Amino acid sequence: MNVSYDLHLFLFGIYPYLCLAVLLLGSLVRFDREPYTWKSDSSQMLRAGQLRLGSNLFHYGILVVVIGHFLGFLAPHWAVDWALSPSQHQLLAMVGGGIAGLIAIIGLSILIHRRLADPRIRRNSRKWDIAIVLMLWLQLLLGLLTVPLSARHMDGAMFELLTDYVKGIVTFKSGVAALLVNVPWVYRLHILLGFTIFLVSPFTRMVHIWSGAGAVAYLFRPYQIVRTRKREVRA
Repeated sequence: MNVSYDLHLFLFGIYPYLCLAVLLLGSLVRFDREPYTWKSDSSQMLRAGQLRLGSNLFHYGILVVVIGHFLGFLAPHWAVDWALSPSQHQLLAMVGGGIAGLIAIIGLSILIHRRLADPRIRRNSRKWDIAIVLMLWLQLLLGLLTVPLSARHMDGAMFELLTDYVKGIVTFKSGVAALLVNVPWVYRLHILLGFTIFLVSPFTRMVHIWSGAGAVAYLFRPYQIVRTRKREVRA
Protein backbone atom coordinates (compact mmCIF):
# COMPACT_ATOMS: atom_id res chain seq x y z
CA MET A 1 0.00 0.00 0.00
CA ASN A 2 1.34 3.40 -0.99
CA VAL A 3 0.50 5.55 2.06
CA SER A 4 1.56 8.78 0.38
CA TYR A 5 -0.63 8.17 -2.65
CA ASP A 6 -3.57 7.05 -0.49
CA LEU A 7 -3.25 10.23 1.55
CA HIS A 8 -3.20 12.24 -1.66
CA LEU A 9 -6.39 10.54 -2.85
CA PHE A 10 -8.07 11.30 0.46
CA LEU A 11 -7.00 14.96 0.58
CA PHE A 12 -7.97 15.76 -3.00
CA GLY A 13 -10.66 13.19 -3.72
CA ILE A 14 -12.65 12.80 -0.48
CA TYR A 15 -11.73 15.72 1.78
CA PRO A 16 -13.21 18.36 -0.62
CA TYR A 17 -16.64 16.71 -0.39
CA LEU A 18 -16.43 16.56 3.41
CA CYS A 19 -15.64 20.27 3.48
CA LEU A 20 -18.45 21.20 1.09
CA ALA A 21 -20.94 19.05 3.01
CA VAL A 22 -20.01 20.69 6.32
CA LEU A 23 -20.20 24.12 4.68
CA LEU A 24 -23.74 23.57 3.43
CA LEU A 25 -25.21 21.59 6.34
CA GLY A 26 -23.34 23.54 9.01
CA SER A 27 -24.53 26.85 7.57
CA LEU A 28 -28.14 25.66 7.50
CA VAL A 29 -27.98 24.43 11.09
CA ARG A 30 -26.40 27.66 12.31
CA PHE A 31 -28.96 29.78 10.47
CA ASP A 32 -31.76 27.72 12.03
CA ARG A 33 -30.43 27.45 15.58
CA GLU A 34 -28.29 30.58 16.03
CA PRO A 35 -29.62 33.23 13.62
CA TYR A 36 -28.42 36.11 15.81
CA THR A 37 -24.80 35.00 15.39
CA TRP A 38 -25.12 35.28 11.60
CA LYS A 39 -22.99 38.41 11.34
CA SER A 40 -19.45 39.63 10.85
CA ASP A 41 -19.11 41.22 14.33
CA SER A 42 -17.99 44.66 13.26
CA SER A 43 -15.45 46.39 15.50
CA GLN A 44 -16.14 49.87 14.15
CA MET A 45 -17.46 51.03 17.53
CA LEU A 46 -14.12 50.20 19.14
CA ARG A 47 -11.94 51.89 16.55
CA ALA A 48 -12.91 53.32 13.17
CA GLY A 49 -9.36 54.06 12.05
CA GLN A 50 -7.99 51.87 9.25
CA LEU A 51 -11.29 49.99 9.01
CA ARG A 52 -12.69 51.71 5.94
CA LEU A 53 -9.48 51.57 3.91
CA GLY A 54 -8.60 48.00 4.87
CA SER A 55 -12.15 46.70 4.54
CA ASN A 56 -12.73 48.32 1.15
CA LEU A 57 -9.44 47.08 -0.30
CA PHE A 58 -10.01 43.56 1.02
CA HIS A 59 -13.64 43.19 0.01
CA TYR A 60 -13.29 44.67 -3.47
CA GLY A 61 -10.19 42.60 -4.11
CA ILE A 62 -11.60 39.35 -2.74
CA LEU A 63 -14.84 39.76 -4.69
CA VAL A 64 -12.90 39.93 -7.93
CA VAL A 65 -10.79 36.94 -6.87
CA VAL A 66 -13.81 34.79 -5.95
CA ILE A 67 -15.83 35.70 -9.03
CA GLY A 68 -12.76 35.15 -11.19
CA HIS A 69 -12.25 31.70 -9.69
CA PHE A 70 -15.86 30.72 -10.33
CA LEU A 71 -15.87 31.99 -13.90
CA GLY A 72 -12.37 30.80 -14.71
CA PHE A 73 -12.64 27.29 -13.31
CA LEU A 74 -16.32 26.46 -13.71
CA ALA A 75 -17.14 28.00 -17.08
CA PRO A 76 -17.60 25.31 -19.77
CA HIS A 77 -14.74 25.03 -22.24
CA TRP A 78 -17.03 25.92 -25.14
CA ALA A 79 -17.94 29.20 -23.42
CA VAL A 80 -14.28 30.24 -23.27
CA ASP A 81 -12.50 28.56 -26.18
CA TRP A 82 -14.25 30.65 -28.83
CA ALA A 83 -12.76 33.83 -27.38
CA LEU A 84 -9.55 32.79 -25.61
CA SER A 85 -6.90 30.17 -26.14
CA PRO A 86 -5.72 28.24 -23.05
CA SER A 87 -2.59 30.42 -22.80
CA GLN A 88 -4.64 33.63 -23.11
CA HIS A 89 -7.10 32.35 -20.51
CA GLN A 90 -4.19 31.63 -18.17
CA LEU A 91 -2.68 35.07 -18.78
CA LEU A 92 -6.00 36.76 -18.02
CA ALA A 93 -6.32 34.78 -14.80
CA MET A 94 -2.76 35.63 -13.79
CA VAL A 95 -3.04 39.36 -14.44
CA GLY A 96 -6.59 39.87 -13.16
CA GLY A 97 -6.25 37.51 -10.22
CA GLY A 98 -2.78 38.80 -9.36
CA ILE A 99 -3.86 42.44 -9.20
CA ALA A 100 -7.06 41.66 -7.28
CA GLY A 101 -5.22 39.33 -4.92
CA LEU A 102 -2.57 41.95 -4.22
CA ILE A 103 -5.23 44.55 -3.42
CA ALA A 104 -7.04 42.06 -1.15
CA ILE A 105 -3.95 41.01 0.78
CA ILE A 106 -2.94 44.65 1.35
CA GLY A 107 -6.40 45.40 2.72
CA LEU A 108 -6.40 42.26 4.87
CA SER A 109 -2.93 43.09 6.21
CA ILE A 110 -4.27 46.47 7.34
CA LEU A 111 -7.22 44.76 9.06
CA ILE A 112 -4.99 42.17 10.76
CA HIS A 113 -2.64 44.89 12.04
CA ARG A 114 -5.61 46.86 13.31
CA ARG A 115 -7.08 43.82 15.09
CA LEU A 116 -3.83 42.66 16.71
CA ALA A 117 -2.25 46.05 17.47
CA ASP A 118 -5.26 47.54 19.23
CA PRO A 119 -5.62 46.00 22.73
CA ARG A 120 -9.39 46.63 22.89
CA ILE A 121 -10.10 44.97 19.54
CA ARG A 122 -7.77 42.08 20.34
CA ARG A 123 -9.49 41.46 23.69
CA ASN A 124 -12.91 41.47 22.02
CA SER A 125 -11.81 39.12 19.23
CA ARG A 126 -12.59 35.45 19.42
CA LYS A 127 -9.80 33.00 18.68
CA TRP A 128 -11.55 31.98 15.48
CA ASP A 129 -11.79 35.64 14.41
CA ILE A 130 -8.02 35.85 14.38
CA ALA A 131 -7.55 32.34 12.99
CA ILE A 132 -9.83 32.84 10.00
CA VAL A 133 -8.27 36.14 8.91
CA LEU A 134 -4.81 34.56 9.15
CA MET A 135 -6.05 31.62 7.05
CA LEU A 136 -7.43 34.03 4.47
CA TRP A 137 -4.16 35.97 4.41
CA LEU A 138 -2.18 32.76 3.87
CA GLN A 139 -4.61 31.68 1.15
CA LEU A 140 -4.14 34.98 -0.68
CA LEU A 141 -0.37 34.66 -0.33
CA LEU A 142 -0.42 31.15 -1.80
CA GLY A 143 -2.56 32.40 -4.66
CA LEU A 144 -0.07 35.17 -5.40
CA LEU A 145 2.81 32.67 -5.27
CA THR A 146 1.18 30.69 -8.07
CA VAL A 147 1.42 33.68 -10.43
CA PRO A 148 5.22 33.63 -11.01
CA LEU A 149 5.10 29.83 -11.01
CA SER A 150 2.46 29.87 -13.74
CA ALA A 151 4.49 32.42 -15.71
CA ARG A 152 7.14 29.75 -16.29
CA HIS A 153 4.66 27.66 -18.27
CA MET A 154 2.51 29.85 -20.48
CA ASP A 155 1.18 27.05 -22.68
CA GLY A 156 -1.97 26.84 -20.53
CA ALA A 157 -1.56 23.12 -19.82
CA MET A 158 -1.34 23.52 -16.03
CA PHE A 159 -4.29 25.89 -15.99
CA GLU A 160 -6.37 23.44 -18.00
CA LEU A 161 -5.38 20.64 -15.60
CA LEU A 162 -6.50 22.63 -12.58
CA THR A 163 -9.71 23.58 -14.36
CA ASP A 164 -10.46 19.92 -15.10
CA TYR A 165 -9.87 19.07 -11.43
CA VAL A 166 -12.26 21.74 -10.11
CA LYS A 167 -14.94 20.81 -12.64
CA GLY A 168 -14.43 17.15 -11.77
CA ILE A 169 -15.08 17.88 -8.08
CA VAL A 170 -18.23 19.83 -8.87
CA THR A 171 -19.56 17.17 -11.25
CA PHE A 172 -18.62 14.25 -8.94
CA LYS A 173 -16.23 12.79 -11.49
CA SER A 174 -14.28 9.84 -10.16
CA GLY A 175 -10.50 9.76 -10.15
CA VAL A 176 -9.98 13.53 -10.30
CA ALA A 177 -7.46 13.45 -7.44
CA ALA A 178 -5.02 11.69 -9.76
CA LEU A 179 -4.87 14.84 -11.89
CA LEU A 180 -2.94 16.65 -9.13
CA VAL A 181 -0.30 14.01 -8.46
CA ASN A 182 2.47 15.86 -10.29
CA VAL A 183 1.18 19.38 -9.65
CA PRO A 184 3.58 21.64 -7.66
CA TRP A 185 2.95 21.79 -3.91
CA VAL A 186 1.95 25.47 -4.00
CA TYR A 187 -1.10 24.71 -6.11
CA ARG A 188 -2.04 21.72 -3.99
CA LEU A 189 -1.65 23.62 -0.71
CA HIS A 190 -3.71 26.48 -2.16
CA ILE A 191 -6.50 24.05 -3.05
CA LEU A 192 -6.30 22.26 0.30
CA LEU A 193 -6.43 25.46 2.34
CA GLY A 194 -9.31 26.73 0.23
CA PHE A 195 -11.42 23.68 1.07
CA THR A 196 -10.37 23.95 4.73
CA ILE A 197 -11.70 27.52 4.80
CA PHE A 198 -15.00 26.13 3.49
CA LEU A 199 -14.89 23.55 6.29
CA VAL A 200 -14.53 26.04 9.15
CA SER A 201 -16.70 28.81 7.69
CA PRO A 202 -20.00 27.73 9.35
CA PHE A 203 -18.34 28.04 12.76
CA THR A 204 -16.81 31.48 12.21
CA ARG A 205 -17.74 34.97 11.10
CA MET A 206 -17.20 33.80 7.51
CA VAL A 207 -20.75 32.46 7.53
CA HIS A 208 -21.98 35.97 6.72
CA ILE A 209 -20.78 35.59 3.13
CA TRP A 210 -24.04 33.75 2.46
CA SER A 211 -25.88 36.99 3.22
CA GLY A 212 -23.83 38.78 0.59
CA ALA A 213 -24.79 36.16 -2.00
CA GLY A 214 -28.41 36.17 -0.85
CA ALA A 215 -28.63 39.95 -1.20
CA VAL A 216 -29.05 39.46 -4.95
CA ALA A 217 -32.54 38.13 -4.19
CA TYR A 218 -33.57 41.62 -3.08
CA LEU A 219 -33.41 42.70 -6.72
CA PHE A 220 -36.28 40.35 -7.55
CA ARG A 221 -38.46 40.48 -4.45
CA PRO A 222 -41.94 42.09 -4.71
CA TYR A 223 -42.59 45.52 -3.32
CA GLN A 224 -43.57 45.68 0.33
CA ILE A 225 -46.86 47.31 1.21
CA VAL A 226 -46.50 49.46 4.30
CA ARG A 227 -49.57 50.92 6.00
CA THR A 228 -49.23 53.60 8.62
CA ARG A 229 -51.70 54.40 11.37
CA LYS A 230 -51.92 58.16 11.61
CA ARG A 231 -53.41 59.69 14.71
CA GLU A 232 -56.32 62.03 14.16
CA VAL A 233 -55.46 65.62 14.93
CA ARG A 234 -58.18 67.23 17.04
CA ALA A 235 -58.88 70.91 16.70
